[in-house]
Amino acid sequence: MPHPHVVVERSHAGFLLLLLSRPERRNAFDPEMVGALTEAMKAEDDAVVVLGSTDPQVFCAGADLTIPVAQRAVVSDLLYECLEHIITRPGPVIAALGGAAVGGGAQLATAADMRIVGPEARLRWIGPPGAGLAVGAWILPDLVGRGAALELTMTGRWVGAAEGLALGLVNRIDNDPDRAAGDLAGTLAGLGSRAPQKIKRIMSAGGLVDRLRAERIEQLLVAEPAPELALQPADRDQVLRGARILVRRAGQRREQPGGQVGEPGRGGRGQVR
Repeated sequence: MPHPHVVVERSHAGFLLLLLSRPERRNAFDPEMVGALTEAMKAEDDAVVVLGSTDPQVFCAGADLTIPVAQRAVVSDLLYECLEHIITRPGPVIAALGGAAVGGGAQLATAADMRIVGPEARLRWIGPPGAGLAVGAWILPDLVGRGAALELTMTGRWVGAAEGLALGLVNRIDNDPDRAAGDLAGTLAGLGSRAPQKIKRIMSAGGLVDRLRAERIEQLLVAEPAPELALQPADRDQVLRGARILVRRAGQRREQPGGQVGEPGRGGRGQVR
């Protein structure tokens, strides 16, 4: 279903253009917006996607902090569903960033398969003050290495375009990231889907999806969106133990034809330099 804050366009070059369009809130997410973004990608799973913004000065500010806490918890969980779809869908996703990406916005950008940014782009993996959330711990080790990932997620500091390129987080810096991302998407669309889909499936195999699900579970337990949903310490431990068993089992399933989960320990997402 069309959503006023998610612009969907089909390029003549054969790729799908998805633009976040809520400039008055710096593209901050509400539940409906995240759901519309996921559905737009699911509707054309094989398509190459360029994910950008109608405002060249901002990519996404993450969850809308003006909505109730319970709604922000819903946004968080829906966003993890969206992130998992991005990394497991057959078609490649290219993020085009001209400005800031914070929290869930930075998560969205790093879940994309490639990132092309403008000189003023910057990213920050951080949650609301005092919330104690782990943001980006599932994906950053595969992109920048464990040491750099630990620093970025623990400090929540900004990473600019130049540093992102040096770390391997960013594929390219371009004065017009939307155009550059469109050019790359057109090239990939022209190659056909078979090889890119196989490459992406192999690079997404192993522990990446498991780590995403583990971070999603931790977010749910920390957020406790409403008092009546709060868990007692013993209940929290039981839920975590059960969730971790499920994550381990998911990782132990061998990849089936057309499946998305690979064997445990067989690498993660490859770095793109």
